[in-house]
Amino acid sequence: MNDNDEPRPVIIITGRVWKKKGGKSEGVHVMLIAPDDDSAVRRALESLAAEGYAEAELDQIGEMQGEPDDEPHISAYQGALEGEVSIVTFDEPI
Repeated sequence: MNDNDEPRPVIIITGRVWKKKGGKSEGVHVMLIAPDDDSAVRRALESLAAEGYAEAELDQIGEMQGEPDDEPHISAYQGALEGEVSIVTFDEPI
């Protein structure tokens, strides 16, 4: 909880990840709760590394404005609310 005893918003970070350096990239959305942007980025990068990603390029960070409409983002959002760092990867359009 923050200073106002209000729940912190879920943060979403978007970008690209690579399993192998120079390999095929995938799009990524990372959802988590953190006290600030720097902590969110640090936790996201640590979690991506723990999942075996060799490289990550993070583009944007922001606060979610409510629960997403579709899976797998709904589950990722719920995981973030429960304290997990949720990672959703997808094929990038060419």
